[in-house]
Amino acid sequence: MRLMSTILFSGVVAFGAAGGTALAQDTTAQPPGQAQAGPPGDRGGAPGGPPGDRRGGPPGGPPGAPGRGGADARGGARAPPALGGVVGTVDSVSPSSFVVSISTGQKVTVQTASSTTYRKGKSATSASALTKGESVLVLGTVDFGMDAKGTTITASQVTVQPAVAGGSATSPAAEGGAFQRGAAPVKKDVGQIPANYTEGSGTIVGGTEAIKATEAALAAYPAGVINRVVKLSDGNYEVHHVGVSWPHHIFVSKDFKYLGAN
Repeated sequence: MRLMSTILFSGVVAFGAAGGTALAQDTTAQPPGQAQAGPPGDRGGAPGGPPGDRRGGPPGGPPGAPGRGGADARGGARAPPALGGVVGTVDSVSPSSFVVSISTGQKVTVQTASSTTYRKGKSATSASALTKGESVLVLGTVDFGMDAKGTTITASQVTVQPAVAGGSATSPAAEGGAFQRGAAPVKKDVGQIPANYTEGSGTIVGGTEAIKATEAALAAYPAGVINRVVKLSDGNYEVHHVGVSWPHHIFVSKDFKYLGAN
């Protein structure tokens, strides 16, 4: 009897030990809970899925639209800041900025820095040359907007120049006036349009070539804002002219001469 009890007790102990080992192995082998299934979402991404975009894309989905989410002067996606410029009249001056009024009535805020250069005609000058009522050509990085924030230019060069009554190609009034959202687009070609030109083609450029193309375009059509310069495959330039109903594109040759507009 004692031998039988000993055998039974030993069997129970052995079974319990084996069962405990099996349970420990099962616990280790089970997949972790859902919260541990993958990397966490980023500010709204689905658990275990790709991160959500922090700028408004759907959780776990593609990024939201870049930039400030507004539109350009013709209702399309807002272009990122790029080299361009404006011609206008100084409305007010402060230590690190000034405001320019252009002929369409829009006001442009110009931010200046220690690197900003100043000219009066062809001679170098200083910021003290900027006074209310002066006509100026401002070149720099343009962030164009028709919303409450408006247009801002971070100036690289400011030139005080004689008042502009009209460009060499047309007067500001003939440029179609200020852009009106919802108005039918003006379709008109003037001068020479580069052969095989397709809207949307080309590459946005900066540096000296963008500055020279902007100067040529504003000499022809000074009423609006140049917010980017695109180099076409033939070496000519398509200069984007916004804030007016026409022209939207000003074409400049590879040697920086006005060609035409549409």
